[in-house]
Amino acid sequence: MNINRIIYIYKKSLVQECNRLPGMPKRASMVQDLINSYNLLLDDRFLVVQSADATDNELKSFHSTAYIEYLKNVGKTDSGATEDPEYFGLTDECPVLPNNDVLVKIIAGGSISAAKLLVAKKCNIAINWFGGWHHAQRDSAEGFCYVNDVVLAIQILRKSFERILYVDLDIHHGNGVQNAFEYSNKILTLSFHQKTAGFYPGTGGLEDIGCGEGKYYSVNVPFLEGIGHENYTKVFKEVFKCVLASFPAKAIVVQCGADGLNGDPIGRCNLTLETYGDCVKEILKCDLPTLFLGGGGYNFANASRLWTYLTAVIANIHLDNDIPDESEYFPEYGPSYELEIPQGLQKDMNSKAYIEDILNAIKSHCTYLK
Repeated sequence: MNINRIIYIYKKSLVQECNRLPGMPKRASMVQDLINSYNLLLDDRFLVVQSADATDNELKSFHSTAYIEYLKNVGKTDSGATEDPEYFGLTDECPVLPNNDVLVKIIAGGSISAAKLLVAKKCNIAINWFGGWHHAQRDSAEGFCYVNDVVLAIQILRKSFERILYVDLDIHHGNGVQNAFEYSNKILTLSFHQKTAGFYPGTGGLEDIGCGEGKYYSVNVPFLEGIGHENYTKVFKEVFKCVLASFPAKAIVVQCGADGLNGDPIGRCNLTLETYGDCVKEILKCDLPTLFLGGGGYNFANASRLWTYLTAVIANIHLDNDIPDESEYFPEYGPSYELEIPQGLQKDMNSKAYIEDILNAIKSHCTYLK
């Protein structure tokens, strides 16, 4: 393999399992279809690699044995599974599905496979838009996430890279990843998200900085409602620069949740493709082994637009703004039928004073990093 080629993780069953996730019917198929419609993966800069399913031992490198064994048995006749599904977080957002154990092995396998390729120095950049399930906890499902593929991938990367920077661009706090590494000073979790009354998951305040040896290695950027392009990119660039200066990472994992985009029914914020693109370009300047993952995104057409656009940004390819009419899902991109997502009219509640307070607090925070 040529290390300069960008590895793109894909497998038919990986897309199919992501389509089975609650609230996500056909999203993964739409993402892959739009990338294919632009013929991106035919470019010599990409190498498509089929993922391998995760093993039980790989799942248990983070998740508890009790949780993984329960997923194997729940819903099966005479399984011996006696615990209430709610004990393991299998409720309305994460209901018991047929073959839950198969689902988690295939979904986790995508990001684990990508991480293994980075560790083996088969590439410097790997992409898995079908990963990024950052809410799952050690012993329970949470927030549409049955398995925390992000943590599992980082566990693989730790074998070769001493310091890993995790950057979370999802509009929801990456609580599962932070909780997994809150005692570590080798993995720094940096999450940009909305934190307002009643907004899930309710964690990730400025004061949420990690514990024990990991104190100060959790960095949270809590935005108020309606965050837009100008404030987001200003904060990202200053915070990212500050964190990197204090924490010399050897590898980066980026969760690119699309739910901060204008038009998302859950995120309800005001970001654009360019917002995410500007952040990704800053990350690419580091020239470090990097894993890009998907995440949230509940306007499926916009999530497809974003991850297609970022695939092109990562490879420095220009895309036509007109959605290719070869796309199987072309009607879903109306009424504009364009790639671009303009900002909306939402008011950005993040005042200049609030933004400066965030920046000052995090700059002070970074002085404690070693």
